Amino acid sequence: QVQLVESGGGLVQAGGSLRISCAASGRTFSNYAMAWFRQTPGKEREFVTSISGNGVSTYYTDSVKGRFTISRDDAKNTLYLQMNSLKPEDTAVYYCAASGTYYSSIIEGGYDYWGQGTQVTVSS
Repeated sequence: QVQLVESGGGLVQAGGSLRISCAASGRTFSNYAMAWFRQTPGKEREFVTSISGNGVSTYYTDSVKGRFTISRDDAKNTLYLQMNSLKPEDTAVYYCAASGTYYSSIIEGGYDYWGQGTQVTVSS
């Protein structure tokens, strides 16, 4: 059974940094695209960033470019999101997603597996 488990969320002040992780189990995700999405109450889940199966290609939504960095450690079957210069509008539940293909996508339908989410709260 495939499981994605996020960790590392919490409360941070504006301008601070946080790194969240996503540990995968049940299969290896090397060579498969992975991504981070986020959701705030009353809004649809939105794409944040993705990484291709070989880790070479990354994509970011405009609002996080230059502040967030996605990375993967396939030896540990773990996905990371380093978040710097955090803003109150980054407050959300962050979800890890894994695809069954090499190429990443910016839409939810491009991913087959999802974690339960981790709360990130940025105070002003």
